[in-house]
This record gives sequence, C-alpha cells and structure tokens, in this order.
Amino acid sequence: MEYVILLVGLVFILAGMLGSFLPILPGPPLSWLGLMSIYLIPETPFNYWLIGVTFILMIILSIADFLLPGYYSKRKGGSKYASWGSTLGLVIGLIFFPPIGLIIGAFLGAFLGELIFNRQATTQQAYQSALGTFVGFIASTFMKFVFCSCILAIYIYKIIEFRDLVF
Repeated sequence: MEYVILLVGLVFILAGMLGSFLPILPGPPLSWLGLMSIYLIPETPFNYWLIGVTFILMIILSIADFLLPGYYSKRKGGSKYASWGSTLGLVIGLIFFPPIGLIIGAFLGAFLGELIFNRQATTQQAYQSALGTFVGFIASTFMKFVFCSCILAIYIYKIIEFRDLVF
C-alpha cells in the first residue's frame, strides 16, 4: 500500500510541475498534495514546520499567479483583455505548436486581446501591454516551477530519509 501512496504522490507532484505551465492545472497545490501524500504512510513522522511553511508558500504563489500578469499588464498600460488573451493564446499555442507555442501564444494572445477588444489601444500600446502581460506570465510560471521542483526535491529527500521505515 505504501508504494501506491508514494506513486500517487509522485504523480501529483509531476502534474503540479506540468501545471506550472498550463493554466488549466493548479501547479503548486497539486505538488503540495503530492508532498502531503508521503505523510499518509503511518511510519513517516509528521513534520509540522515543513508542511506549514510549504503550505504558506503555496498559498502565496497561488495568489501571485493570479495577480502578476495583471499587475505587469496594468503597469504597461494594458487592460484585462491582455490577460485573458494571454491565457487563451497560451492554450491555443500549446495545442497547435507545442512547446514553443506556449511562449508565442501567450504573447500574441495578449497583443491581439488588447488590440481587438480595447478600442482605444494603439498598436504600440497593445505591444507594451502584451509585453507586460508576458513578463508577468513568465515570472509567475518560473516561480511556480521552482516551487514545484523544490517540492519534488523534498519528496525525494523524504523518501531517502525514511526508506528504512517505508521499505
């Protein structure tokens, strides 16, 4: 049974890493649940500090994930249409042109979203807004991926540390 729990935890962590790039999957929460799975094994001593600190970081990253693209877009004079366009462009780019479509789609989606739906935007303003949204998206994605990678490293460390108890 321990092997099943460990495998499910690993799947959650890997899905969280994938969710760092895909807006459909909540990356940090999935990875955190994967880390929590190791503590479902009765022989594993519970570490309240580790779980508490990673939980707080997960909450902060989840909030930042929603705020950063909009913040950078607004900073460059953009509207909510750039953020929506970036998300839609990311999904379309990932489906039709993986993996480079992820980056190009996010930028083009923000640019076109601002240009088409914000009637007051000039091409230069739409470009600046798309650039801001793109920078916010990249920053958010990078932070989520680093967090999920750290969760994976902690997970592997815990398995090695408690291998005598589990195996």
